Amino acid sequence: MSMRSKERHARLLEALNAGEIDIDELAQRFAVSASTVRRDLQQLSKTNAVRRTYGGAILTGHAIETTFEQRLAVDGDAKQAIARAAVDLIEDGDTLILDAGSTVAAFGRLLLQRRLRIITNNLALLPFLAKAPAIELVVLGGALRSTSMSTMGPLANEALRRLSATRAIMSADGVVAGRGLCEADLEQVALKSLMMQQAKELVVLADASKLGRAEQQAWAPLPPRWTLVTDAGASPQQCQRLADAGARVIVAQGCLAA
Repeated sequence: MSMRSKERHARLLEALNAGEIDIDELAQRFAVSASTVRRDLQQLSKTNAVRRTYGGAILTGHAIETTFEQRLAVDGDAKQAIARAAVDLIEDGDTLILDAGSTVAAFGRLLLQRRLRIITNNLALLPFLAKAPAIELVVLGGALRSTSMSTMGPLANEALRRLSATRAIMSADGVVAGRGLCEADLEQVALKSLMMQQAKELVVLADASKLGRAEQQAWAPLPPRWTLVTDAGASPQQCQRLADAGARVIVAQGCLAA
């Protein structure tokens, strides 16, 4: 490998340290052709230094966070099955905290005929919940997080500290026995942890692909007892590990008691 190639590889790794960058942007930055960048990234991927993505690359160890619309489109049947199972846990008169996330959004859309008080930072749900005749809606303010269509930050935290709930309904990028819920940044997990504290019960909605997944770097520890609602793709081994860690695991129409 030439000295110029080695220098370019080092600069590529430095640029990717900020996150995912597409090939055209890298080519423009280093004044080389897109095909040259592709060859460089291919060589780096062979050493596991980077992971190729659609149209670009990311450093190994950086998880790619998808947008809310992309998550909503993935595993739609599983999300609906989880949402229907979770609705059976809710009683009229409950006060619910609804987290951000596409699976929680699917759950929230099934509540429109229920008599509930709902506290949420999930902006995608507002057009639906606002029309529900028997739902008292409390919206947490704060900074907009466009990738999840939610609010977060000090304002959301301060508002939530003044409220309490029967149940918190939450999602996550990953659910790991003994570690908790993982997300992309600390502000997300700070709000999630507060949601758990302000509710008597915790219900986590997560499809099978989220179980054991630990790609993100920020963690919200789980309480000693909580409920997981997942889909039929979850393996018995995954369910048992979570049950052993304190979860009541509901799989589609079945339940594995902790």
